[in-house]
Amino acid sequence: MSPEPIPLRAPVRRADRARQVADVLRQQIHAGAFASSLPGEQELAAEFTVSRNTVRDALALLKDEGLIERAPRIGTHVARRKYDHGLDALLGLKETLRGHGEVHNEVRAATRVVPPLAVARKLRLEPGRQAVYIERLRWFGDLPLSLDLTYLVPDIGDEVITRDLETNDVFALIEQISGGPLGSADLALEAVTADAHSAANLQIPEGGALLLLERLTRLEDGRPVDLEYIRMRGDRITMRGSLTRPPERTDWRLI
Repeated sequence: MSPEPIPLRAPVRRADRARQVADVLRQQIHAGAFASSLPGEQELAAEFTVSRNTVRDALALLKDEGLIERAPRIGTHVARRKYDHGLDALLGLKETLRGHGEVHNEVRAATRVVPPLAVARKLRLEPGRQAVYIERLRWFGDLPLSLDLTYLVPDIGDEVITRDLETNDVFALIEQISGGPLGSADLALEAVTADAHSAANLQIPEGGALLLLERLTRLEDGRPVDLEYIRMRGDRITMRGSLTRPPERTDWRLI
């Protein structure tokens, strides 16, 4: 019996090619590969082995995202870059952006509340027991970068809200108060759209892209002390991490 013929792949559309080019250029922009101007269309077409029309489509995607600016006889210039936020180290925002500029916090709430049951369970609090709630709008220079909602266990939170919350990361304050380092955190990251309240505070359109990070942080002894819901501007933050594949899961064979 003759073998079955291998079906040919459908031709790649120009829109697909443009998206592929845009994905590579986007990361190059974020990594600072271009000091200010991008290469010309002909040079990019040669580099990616695509037509100039495909390059124009790719650049149009990046322009719509606000990453580049284009003008006749001037060329293509980087309009803004994103800031990296690591996923492989337990750092506060001020620690993360150290060396890039100054982070300051607009404290919108700092009080005791009875948290939702789901929050109480994660912090190992008895139902009805109070936690400390902090809401901060976090600025990077004159840019509102994230809206942070934080629940703290009361024995630590009561002391945290007596400290300088405008210039300090909560992580640093927890370590000062507890007398020891933070240990680990569980996190979940997802894309959400901005509700009216978040959009107004972060100065983006309602329905704009946000990254929502839920992070449960523990002391070195494993005790959970800090549960955060952090809404970050998706147009100004890139989440990055380095991963390794565990040796026991490297068997490539299909079972």
